[in-house]
Amino acid sequence: MKIELFNNKVFFKKNGSKKEIHPFWLRERVNGENFVDKGTQQRLFDPTEIKGNIEITNASLSEKFLDIVFNDGVETKLTIQSIINEFSNNNEFKIIEKIKWDSSLNNLNNYEFTSNIFEEKKMYDALITFYKYGFVIFKKVPVENNFIINFANSIGSIRRTNFGEYFNVKSKPNPNDLAYTSLPLAPHTDNPYRNPVPCIQLLHCIENEVSGGYSTLVDGYTVTQKLKIDYPDYFKILTEIKVRYQFVDQDVVLEDWSEMIKLDEYQNFKQVRFSPRLDFVPLMDKEKLDLYYAARNKISELYNSDKYRLEFKLAPGDLLMMDNYRLLHGRTSYDANEGNRFLQGCYIDYDSTEGKLKHLRRKFKI
Repeated sequence: MKIELFNNKVFFKKNGSKKEIHPFWLRERVNGENFVDKGTQQRLFDPTEIKGNIEITNASLSEKFLDIVFNDGVETKLTIQSIINEFSNNNEFKIIEKIKWDSSLNNLNNYEFTSNIFEEKKMYDALITFYKYGFVIFKKVPVENNFIINFANSIGSIRRTNFGEYFNVKSKPNPNDLAYTSLPLAPHTDNPYRNPVPCIQLLHCIENEVSGGYSTLVDGYTVTQKLKIDYPDYFKILTEIKVRYQFVDQDVVLEDWSEMIKLDEYQNFKQVRFSPRLDFVPLMDKEKLDLYYAARNKISELYNSDKYRLEFKLAPGDLLMMDNYRLLHGRTSYDANEGNRFLQGCYIDYDSTEGKLKHLRRKFKI
């Protein structure tokens, strides 16, 4: 991309096309101390209150800067790179390439916790790994005093749900969710009945004295891409039909409708929702239902296949951070009489990891 001047008009050239940059767009980006607060980087003026037709009366271009004088008397100096960055219109997190994986993955993406990790480059590296693989494990995280709250809020902000600010995963009488039993849990995504679904789940192992209770992970991205190639009709219907997800207990009824495989505006992978104990397929023509049920059975078969499932045991102090839009998780059964199996969990959203990653990228000039 290249910036050019002609007759006090600013143009950008990209992919053989040349277009004028609107003068008002440039006027909104004036950056002197009278126009932008240095501390917050927020505007000190309201651009909607600027009246009249804004034009450029004088402009000069150097290798790095664009100097402009507008017809309302305002002058500014903009960096060429800042303009190019805006016109690139890239979401820096979407361009972090997802790495597909299956049960052959050997590296469990472990990072050892340190007291200052939230401001270390190690956290930047961990978050990049998280975006690539959909999960990371932090080792030796303190297990006292509900430290998961401190950990989550040091990245962003906890997303509170009806299960509370955080929740204790252990076998207990009269549970309102199967997670609070010693039963096995097949691969699933959490909270598919919410709008929006919590993006990221943290699970912190406090105690794990049982011989079973292994944690499992499946990469929904890998599986859905496999389905798209090998069973395109199944993939298509699972991206088109919205099903109802519902959670009911004594105090709340939560419900949302969504596709089992959700695509973005460019028809690329965005999210999976899978929780067969909580989904309700709408009434459709028998032929369409035949196809839908066959598709759901096939994707369930893939999710539960040994080929795609990682299985590992969390040790006390291990904190698993996983992308709830991408990964499915579960556990094997265990005998509660053998000892305690106690995990604590909470949720955060993407703006937490995105904001932290941007901060660390700025701090370390990456």
